[in-house]
Amino acid sequence: MTWIQKEITLRARSRGFHLVTRDILSELPELATIRVGLLHVFIQHTSASLGINENADPDVQVDLEMAFSKIVSEDFPYVHTMEGPDDMPAHIKAAMLGSSVTIPITDGRLNLGTWQGIYLCEHRNHASRRRLVVTVQGEAR
Repeated sequence: MTWIQKEITLRARSRGFHLVTRDILSELPELATIRVGLLHVFIQHTSASLGINENADPDVQVDLEMAFSKIVSEDFPYVHTMEGPDDMPAHIKAAMLGSSVTIPITDGRLNLGTWQGIYLCEHRNHASRRRLVVTVQGEAR
């Protein structure tokens, strides 16, 4: 059994849904050595989240941001407001979407569906870099 764990820092991105599959894979050349296993990706933040969704049509990213902004309004009378009006809505969106994804590895590659990619879901208007912990568990090729 092989275990690999790394911390990856993603560059700061604007509020929205951003495909980061390539960013993650570029930091994991060891993935090619795994015959069968799992990749677990965890974000170390409470105002951003991770997800898996459509990787082909960029309109999906626009629509996801629009829908989540309507569902979780910044106009609600939140109590937690010290870090700005987008902070508490960001926490709620992160709680809804979650802080991790797990993807099967098959023959050295992520076994995502044809139209699937890993998303950084950035919920703050002015975010900083985001830290991920990636863990690979698997049987070597």
